[in-house]
Amino acid sequence: MLVAYDPIYAHPLPEGHRFPMAKYELIPAQLLREGVITDKQVHIPAPSDEATILLTHTPEYWYKLQHQTLSDKEQRRIGLPQSPALTLREIVICQGTIDCALYALDHGVGLNVAGGTHHAFADHGEGFCLLNDFAVASNYLLQRKLVKQVLIIDLDVHQGNGTAALFAGRPAVYTFSMHGAHNYPFHKETSDWDVPLPDGMHDNDYLSTLQDCLPVLINKVKPDLVFYLSGVDILQTDRYGKLQVTPQGCKERDELVFQAMKRHDIPCAVAMGGGYSTHIRDIVNAHCNTFRVAGEIFG
Repeated sequence: MLVAYDPIYAHPLPEGHRFPMAKYELIPAQLLREGVITDKQVHIPAPSDEATILLTHTPEYWYKLQHQTLSDKEQRRIGLPQSPALTLREIVICQGTIDCALYALDHGVGLNVAGGTHHAFADHGEGFCLLNDFAVASNYLLQRKLVKQVLIIDLDVHQGNGTAALFAGRPAVYTFSMHGAHNYPFHKETSDWDVPLPDGMHDNDYLSTLQDCLPVLINKVKPDLVFYLSGVDILQTDRYGKLQVTPQGCKERDELVFQAMKRHDIPCAVAMGGGYSTHIRDIVNAHCNTFRVAGEIFG
């Protein structure tokens, strides 16, 4: 199991924005302390190169990120103030997801401590996302003919609107999003398969819905690789999620996905996505469960 992590994840933002970022430092520390991973499994990615970024994002938008010329309106849409550190963080995230995918093709699974930036479009960012790491990684693999068919399983509570828009009309990447029907983004794009969930959904209904979808996806898409967005904002403790999934239910969700991938011998690259519970221990523990379960199933 490869775990992509870089220390710049920890504090790239002004003081008022640091809380959501603290998990990126705490997750690997917890996994190392428990012995779930070793130092040898921790991988520090280099920044992704410009040619790779431009397979997905427009030159005009990339220029703005490089030269810090996003307008106030564009920054508000993203929800974060622009800074060179934030841009660097995003291109490292993209390379981390690429590296996890390459590792997964050989070894079964690779997990990025960050990533899942599914609200980023080709020409703009939204919802705390500047660059779309799953899209960047998918295009990288396809352009190099390392895979022919990609499946994106997005189980963050928010629809992967940027991902859906980026791959509309591109059958080589099949986008699946199971998300809160009444949650952000309030204007949804059209994925290849969207499963909107009602507010207040509990474990049994959530898990049975996913269990019904997974075999259909695998049989229909027949992917060479799956990108799995394992957001923990489905938790009942999440401030914005509107679902009632317990930590055990969230863990069982990961088990369903990983067991299906293992059973069908499909490589799986994972990114953490969102999580906004009031207590950061709830966020970190739920994310760590994703790594724990991956280690148990893939070895």
